[in-house]
Amino acid sequence: MKIITIESLTQLLHRHGFNNFMNDLMKTLRYDFSRSHTFSQIPRPAMHVPGGVLELMPLCDNTEYFSYKYVNCHPLNPLKNKMTVVATGQLSRIDTGYPVMFSEMTLLTALRTAATSALATDLLARKDAKIAAIIGNGAQSEFQVKALQLVRDIKTVRYFDIDLNAMTKFAHNLANLGIKLIACKDAESAVYGADIITVCTADKANREVLKDKWIHEGVHINALGGDTVGKTELELGILYRSKIVVEFFEQSFIEGEIQKLERKEALKRVHAQLNEIINNKKKGREHDEEITLFDSVGIGLEDYSALTLVYNLAKKYSLGEHLSIVPELTNPKNLFSLIQ
Repeated sequence: MKIITIESLTQLLHRHGFNNFMNDLMKTLRYDFSRSHTFSQIPRPAMHVPGGVLELMPLCDNTEYFSYKYVNCHPLNPLKNKMTVVATGQLSRIDTGYPVMFSEMTLLTALRTAATSALATDLLARKDAKIAAIIGNGAQSEFQVKALQLVRDIKTVRYFDIDLNAMTKFAHNLANLGIKLIACKDAESAVYGADIITVCTADKANREVLKDKWIHEGVHINALGGDTVGKTELELGILYRSKIVVEFFEQSFIEGEIQKLERKEALKRVHAQLNEIINNKKKGREHDEEITLFDSVGIGLEDYSALTLVYNLAKKYSLGEHLSIVPELTNPKNLFSLIQ
């Protein structure tokens, strides 16, 4: 069984190249979304615990692999010098049930979330978009900006976080990116004049990080922080002005921005699932004045795409450790022989 550690994944990124990896991941995501009807998927089961949430994200490709990710979200973890979100994942064969890879997925989740946002942005944002705003400058923020650069000619990034240290970290990490970085005093000033707005905050509450009156015609919004029950970021009025695209309605209705709507109203307000745009069953942006909203919660299909890409690249570059996690027996019925 192949084990992908943090060290293995960072080495893979250096060998393959960050931009190459992200472009390949977007291609993989596009392909997997295009065939999403071939997967068995369910809304992720979640256990809400004091201080956070614990989740499992399973997906079954009915031809080759089953994958799952374990992930948490504990917004107060930074006060304990721990990350808000950590994750691990596994890839297994469906014909035998045998696992083929166990992987770190904290870094990989940031990569696949950014790649999914970039894919949606490419489908929904104006082609001439050049100014991006990002509200929430935590662990995923730099990945979001670098991914957006792959699909639009981003010249300026306006940014804000209630944590000044996070803003300083964000500016330091992107200092050599060749774009203009503008630190803003609040969320309203950050989104002023933006063509693309990404919201990625961690507070497990129904917040109005973005106000309806701040949103002008033609903007595209990636709403990423509303990813569990009772956790949203947008004022309700934005939903009624936007063309809304989600990943998987049954999960988005439980956890996304649309959880604030009654089911009948949510079905009416959601324009499409991402796979419908990719497969040209429904249109993305139709004119420059539209407000488009990618209400993203993160789904198991995205983790599957990331895990299968890493598995293939790890084999290509001979990366990852091989450990005996599953017994290898001469007589498969003689498990007792392992302790004799």
